[in-house]
Amino acid sequence: MTYNRDNRSLFVLPSTQDHIQGVLNAAVVFVMYGDYECFQSANIYRLIKVAGQQLKLEFGENNLGFIFRHFPQVQIHPHAQRAAEAAEAAAAQGQFWQMHEMLFIHQQELGNGYLVEYANRLGLDISQFLQDLSKGAYVNLINADIEGGLRSGVEAAPALFINGIRYLDRWTVEQIMAAIVAAND
Repeated sequence: MTYNRDNRSLFVLPSTQDHIQGVLNAAVVFVMYGDYECFQSANIYRLIKVAGQQLKLEFGENNLGFIFRHFPQVQIHPHAQRAAEAAEAAAAQGQFWQMHEMLFIHQQELGNGYLVEYANRLGLDISQFLQDLSKGAYVNLINADIEGGLRSGVEAAPALFINGIRYLDRWTVEQIMAAIVAAND
C-alpha cells in the first residue's frame, strides 16, 4: 500500500472510538498522533493543554476537543509501543487520561517495571493490567492508529490536525491559539 506523504487531511475522522478530552462536536477538534517516549510529543501535548485552558476562558467550555492517537516510533523509541499498550490497558479500566499524563511526565522511565508501578499508583487492577499487556490485547488498536496516521500523511510523531487539516506552523502557544481562532471563524 502506498501513502500520500503530501496529504494534509485527516484520513480517519474523529469518533466516539477515540480517546477525547472535551467534546467531539466542538468548534475546534485537535487530533494528535503521538509517541510517549518522544520529547516533542510531550511538549506539544503540554502546549495544547495551555492553549485549551486559554480557549476555555475566551470561548467557553465546549469549544475544544482533543483526541490522542498512538504513533509509537519503535525504531528510535524502544519503549513507545509498550507504553501505548499500557495506556490502552489503563483505558480498559477507565483511566486512559491519567495513564497518558503519567507516561508523558515520566517518559524517561517507561520500562515494564515502571509501567506496572504507574498502574499501581492509579489503583488499576494489576492482574488485569498485566494480563492485557502479556497477551497484546491492544496491539491491533494501536496498529489501527498508526495506519490511520500513515494514510493521513504522518511520517513521525508528533503530528497535529486541527479540524481535520494538518497543522504545519510553528509549535508555540501563540501560533496554536491563532490556528484555533482561525479554525473557529
